[in-house]
Amino acid sequence: MPGTVLLLAASPVGKGCLVDAASVLPVLAAVPPAVLAGADTANVVELADPLEPQAVLTRLRAAAAAPGPLTVFVTGQLQLDRRQRLPHLALARTTPATVRYTAFPWHWFREELRLRAPGATTLVLDLHADAEAWEHLRTAPLDCGRNNAVYGRVAPPPGRRAVAVPTYMKAVATILRSGHRPPLEQLHQQAWGRLAGAGEAGGIVLATHTPVAGDPHASITAAVQSGRHAEADALAARWQHAAVQTHGPASDEALHWAEVRADLAMFAGDAERSCRTWLAVAGTRLAAGQAPDAPAVEAAVDRAHHQWGKIRDKARARELGPALAELRGRVPGRREGALGHVQRQLRQLQTQE
Repeated sequence: MPGTVLLLAASPVGKGCLVDAASVLPVLAAVPPAVLAGADTANVVELADPLEPQAVLTRLRAAAAAPGPLTVFVTGQLQLDRRQRLPHLALARTTPATVRYTAFPWHWFREELRLRAPGATTLVLDLHADAEAWEHLRTAPLDCGRNNAVYGRVAPPPGRRAVAVPTYMKAVATILRSGHRPPLEQLHQQAWGRLAGAGEAGGIVLATHTPVAGDPHASITAAVQSGRHAEADALAARWQHAAVQTHGPASDEALHWAEVRADLAMFAGDAERSCRTWLAVAGTRLAAGQAPDAPAVEAAVDRAHHQWGKIRDKARARELGPALAELRGRVPGRREGALGHVQRQLRQLQTQE
């Protein structure tokens, strides 16, 4: 089965730049795609200094939906948004004051990759943090999702007015240019050894393996990839029921399985059911006291909005539109004009047969 590789290198333009992220792309691009992916053949997608977080999200979402192994190489810098103090990958237009709207929220990696089977996804990271993000990461580890293998490092900010070089990722690329991809843990150790030999091995080491067999997500993913959508939803429904009985309907465990079922409806092409489920998840989270700008709340409303736009039955779309508009009024999200978009679309639907 062919693999998929996503090469993402991003850093702000101008004086806010901490690392010359894009400098690693020519070295990675010289590696044969199959070696990058650890597969017989591979599709490679390259994002060099992207401008918009939504563009990155679109490419990540497409890569996450592809069957076969996925390897994501990320080089760039981490900054915190001022409102929630959450890590973001800075993009070309990012400044300290605009992180929330111009940078890529790190938790989107976790959200988009969460349905992939354990062992199917690897992230290779070479990140530099600004001073605030560095202090944050010393007590709050970077969350890349429980099903994903993660290798790399997070380095502290370079000296004043200095621009760092992504030496870890260049070491990885140089090793891979030999035409052989060793086991990932060995690749990480070799790259780290080169940095240590050059006196550049500072920072937080990332080396996280994937969990134990038997994870139900693997069975669900296999069913989806085989087109057995009803079977996948039935399995997720059993886990959701067990979570509700054990932990309660507003628990993280129960809401996780509700979100899984919303995604499964999307994969099955049932936009209405997916929208309804995301609306219910958002409402439950808000009723439980979660903030309107909490990442899980924003993600639920954004996905409900996205799926609502894909409902072909106009009567069903009209039915769900007011609930979405009410939620959008409370949860505007990161995209400017989202509430206005819902209101305009709803008015248009109401004038149609």
